[in-house]
Amino acid sequence: MGVAWGLRDIVLRDGVKMVIFAGKGGLGKTTSSAALAYAAAREGKKVLCFSTDPQASLSDIFERDIFGKGEVEVMPNLYVVEIDADAKINAYIQEVKQRIREMYKMDQIPPEIEAYIDSSVAEPAMYESATYDAMAEYVARGEYDLYVFDMPPFGHGIRMLTMADVLTSWVEKLTEVREKAREYDEIARKLRSERLVKEDEILNELYDIRRKLTTFTDVMRDRSKSAFFMVMTPEAMSVYDTEKALEAFKAIGIKPAGVVLNKVLPREMADNPSPYIRNRYRQQEEVLKMILDKFGDLVVAAIPMFPREPKGLDGIREVARHLVDGVTRIW
Repeated sequence: MGVAWGLRDIVLRDGVKMVIFAGKGGLGKTTSSAALAYAAAREGKKVLCFSTDPQASLSDIFERDIFGKGEVEVMPNLYVVEIDADAKINAYIQEVKQRIREMYKMDQIPPEIEAYIDSSVAEPAMYESATYDAMAEYVARGEYDLYVFDMPPFGHGIRMLTMADVLTSWVEKLTEVREKAREYDEIARKLRSERLVKEDEILNELYDIRRKLTTFTDVMRDRSKSAFFMVMTPEAMSVYDTEKALEAFKAIGIKPAGVVLNKVLPREMADNPSPYIRNRYRQQEEVLKMILDKFGDLVVAAIPMFPREPKGLDGIREVARHLVDGVTRIW
């Protein structure tokens, strides 16, 4: 079967600005993200690798303390970010409280109002919103040649991507309401012969948020600028999960650039004296046939099962050989 192996021709070409790796937890999204970011940085691109996982998985793979420390340069051209979403949410809550105190000129916010504001931290979408906002902020700045996003497990990943449309619509509506309010206020002041109010800071802030979100969603939806990959393993449950995920992403308008197969058992296991190991390899062969039947040419790269977990720049370099240059072939 003729397939294009490796992500080099798909991703490391001019014009691609964003790569997203998605899939179930524990399948290798973070490893794939780190490996692609490493390869792109070696090619001379300035790369930001961003993990949306609340667990410090990039810190583990790069063997560096990265979590909550902003953009950390792990090698020339390669910067890694693991945001502390809880800290970001708490900072936002404190900012809201301060604005209320300033707006209503009060020293203390009434306890019932403060309790209501604090309860918003527990909202299920708050984490996704904070993470998505950080992703959009980095892309809108435009400081990097390539952004590689390691998305959270399947269900959370779907919510985070749909957050684009939800937040954009919400900000559009707020902007529209604020523009109308400012328009009416200016008319009223003219009729009273009063001086016009100074520039609307809230409206300017809404314009800035809208610009940031629009920049991010425009890149994410443009197939010439973004590439979306599902990561899976050659196991029956992973096949079913991937099939379900691809349908869900299709429903929100996300078309995959390909599927990355991770943890592929090496061929020498077929002749191993251990019946357990031989049987594991035969089971994989059956699943690979299923993958070929269901996904066909979507499979664009395969990463083997390594003797030990790939970590540090040396381990990531080895993964990149398989992911980007396609040195492992399965068909």
